[in-house]
Amino acid sequence: MTSRSTSPLKATTGKLTRNQKLVLNCLQAAGRAMTAYQLLDELRDAGLRAPVQVYRALEALGKEERIHRIESLNAFVACRHLDHTETAAFAICDDCREIWEFSLPAEAGLTAVADAKGFKTRHTTVELHGRCAHCADRADG
Repeated sequence: MTSRSTSPLKATTGKLTRNQKLVLNCLQAAGRAMTAYQLLDELRDAGLRAPVQVYRALEALGKEERIHRIESLNAFVACRHLDHTETAAFAICDDCREIWEFSLPAEAGLTAVADAKGFKTRHTTVELHGRCAHCADRADG
């Protein structure tokens, strides 16, 4: 669920199951990271009743690179970029949990040291924690 694929933009099938559509639409509408259980709670009225339904949908959406897993929050967000050839980076507000997704170019050198030692990087994700401008202003004021 991280970016920096070894191939250019991964082709998506375009066909999603009903559960995958529900999960993806929920993440897109939320605009924030959600855990699998938060998704399940949100989608119960739509017919999702078991955690396995959500986890299967998340797994498939991750393979399609339509979502990202935010490791530090054990949560998921809808992908906002189409180009998965660069490193996905996330600025996460520790107060309001807003997440800003952006890409770092390969030449940023994040994997250069490991690659120089023969390590073959498959995926790279960067998570930055701090305070968004809105929360920082509230804290200062």
